[in-house]
Amino acid sequence: MVGLGSALANLQNALRRPEAHIEVVDGETVPVGMLLGTLGALLLDAGSSVTDVRSALEKARDAAGVGPTLAIGVLPALVMVSEVSTGAATIVNAEGVELSSRQAARANRVVLGLESGSIALAEIPARVRAIRAGTVPPPALPWILGNALTSAGLAVVFRCPWWAILLALLVGALVGVIGLLLRRFREAVAIIPFLAAFASTAIVGLVAATTGFEQVPLFAVCAPVAVFVPGALITNALLELTAADIVTGSSRLVQGLIMLGFMAAGIASGSALTGLHVDPSSAALVGEVAGVGTDLAGWESVPSYWVSWVAVVVLAVGLGLVFRSGWRLTLVSVAVMVTAYALVSGTTPVWGSVVATGATAALLFVATRLLERLVPAIPATVSFFPAFLLLVPGTVGLVAVATFDPESLATPLATFVSLCIGTKIGGLLPGLFARNAPSRGVDATA
Repeated sequence: MVGLGSALANLQNALRRPEAHIEVVDGETVPVGMLLGTLGALLLDAGSSVTDVRSALEKARDAAGVGPTLAIGVLPALVMVSEVSTGAATIVNAEGVELSSRQAARANRVVLGLESGSIALAEIPARVRAIRAGTVPPPALPWILGNALTSAGLAVVFRCPWWAILLALLVGALVGVIGLLLRRFREAVAIIPFLAAFASTAIVGLVAATTGFEQVPLFAVCAPVAVFVPGALITNALLELTAADIVTGSSRLVQGLIMLGFMAAGIASGSALTGLHVDPSSAALVGEVAGVGTDLAGWESVPSYWVSWVAVVVLAVGLGLVFRSGWRLTLVSVAVMVTAYALVSGTTPVWGSVVATGATAALLFVATRLLERLVPAIPATVSFFPAFLLLVPGTVGLVAVATFDPESLATPLATFVSLCIGTKIGGLLPGLFARNAPSRGVDATA
């Protein structure tokens, strides 16, 4: 009882004690913990991992001269900032509203400004409000067109025949409509991956059965649903696990595996309904598809390899429409994705696909950090994202799970690990460069 009484007394003293770190915002005092938590919640909604959010907030805290007297903890849906001396904690919940790539870029520019000192902590609420004010539901036409272009681009990059490319374009648009309609209902969000995978597989199976096309490539099924594949989620989970964020990494990993399970169930259901057979041996990675082709003619022939380079551009434009990047960030995405495709295609024959993916990730992460240093309006986390989506073997893992093939499953798992290691190394190397934040125009729209 003595210990309990002492703890209660300490708690009462802490509650009565004035906040040690405060800022004046619009004439009112606001705890620094609330300001940092508000920024952290924005970064979580922008898709940053908890490891990156915590690192960004700690750098902003240190740049403001607060130092380690404020402890920062981040979970997938909330940020906790506590006074070390008193234990008093401020908790800010993320809103759970997905932000566009342009909003994510603006959020990262705020972080850069805080780190350099060109933005004060007291400016955080106004800047966060300005960024969140641009949150709108995805416009129907760009969303549907973006899904269609992404689907067709992936089908070409992964060397599908012409009939599958045309079908991927149409089914991608249909899947975009399904996602657009169902994402309005919160209860339906969890089932979208299953329905999208089922619809894609069923349509491909029916077309193959009707036309007599016997060789059905895996990306004819997976390309239309690639936007829903949680490859980035699983890779971020592995990155968080390697950074000792065990709780968050584990929860994200489980979430990603559940989504993969739903999609695998959709593929299995569609295959059972139409009699479609997906060949697990066709689960090739980006660097392994250069030599893929068939001896067939007409609609069953495979486009020339040079068409794949055009498809990478189409893929980048499609992703720009899906994630509402704006034309400037879309141009950056095109350059990054073409570079990623060239690097992984050129190094795979020498190092193998697994090592080539990790090495490409490391080189590109360093390059995007250097680009961020030269052009602060293009944060590295945003410019690296397109290459990240191209390198993540999420759809390959999906087919491996759907077909229960252990050999096919081993390759994406090894590539996931290689990608994580490459990204970690790439994140360490740019520490040699000083990060320059913009002194003006920080909140300009990308």
